[in-house]
Amino acid sequence: MDVSLSIEIILMLAGVAMLAGFIDAIAGGGGLLTIPAMLLANIPPVMTLGTNKLQASSGAFAASLTMIRRRVVDPKAIKTAVIASFIGSVFGAIAVQLSPPDLLEKLIPFLIAAIGIYTLFAPKIGEVRKKPKVSEGVWQKIISPIIGFYDGYMGPGTGMFFALGNVALRGRTIIEATGAAKMLNLASNIGSLIFFIIGGNVLWKVGLAMMVGQTIGAYFGSQMVIKGGSRLIRPVIVLVCLAMVTKYVIS
Repeated sequence: MDVSLSIEIILMLAGVAMLAGFIDAIAGGGGLLTIPAMLLANIPPVMTLGTNKLQASSGAFAASLTMIRRRVVDPKAIKTAVIASFIGSVFGAIAVQLSPPDLLEKLIPFLIAAIGIYTLFAPKIGEVRKKPKVSEGVWQKIISPIIGFYDGYMGPGTGMFFALGNVALRGRTIIEATGAAKMLNLASNIGSLIFFIIGGNVLWKVGLAMMVGQTIGAYFGSQMVIKGGSRLIRPVIVLVCLAMVTKYVIS
């Protein structure tokens, strides 16, 4: 499908991607900004999802690299979860191109609201390690691909699902969980992106311009995560959840 956009619109989308990259690196949910912005630019929905994966991959890569360099996350320790997230996202990307995501659209507001409430009221969430509620095998082989599927199917809030899931189910600190979430989100972005490309649902000019903004925002956002810790991440997650639920309710 031929979609023609002016340079002004493309630059505006790159600016939105920069802000989204900053938010994504801290708490996830940057798709709440980029996806509506592309839809407002009259980009078809499935093509919006595909182009969003292209630009989001660069931000996830920049954030992951920063987390690895600062030794917040060890890639070897979560390699199974990374592979599982990749595979889950592949099936999600295939599914969304074959059918409308009506069911998930109805369920996601409730899931996001639950995350926001948990984050707001859970005492000292993610400040110290706690006893895991599920095994490492369950987290890496079952939960990670499920979240990866969601990312391939829809996307917004995936990093938040990965991070808070790791805190709530594996007892990780919020810094550890956020670092791991960046790598898992990178894997799910790349997995789904491949099949959006195969399906011809990526606007390359728009996506590449947004990649620049996304990378810059993700770099500064990941630096803020390392410096600010749970004091920064927790309120941002709550605000992003509130914004996402509001968006779904009024849309």
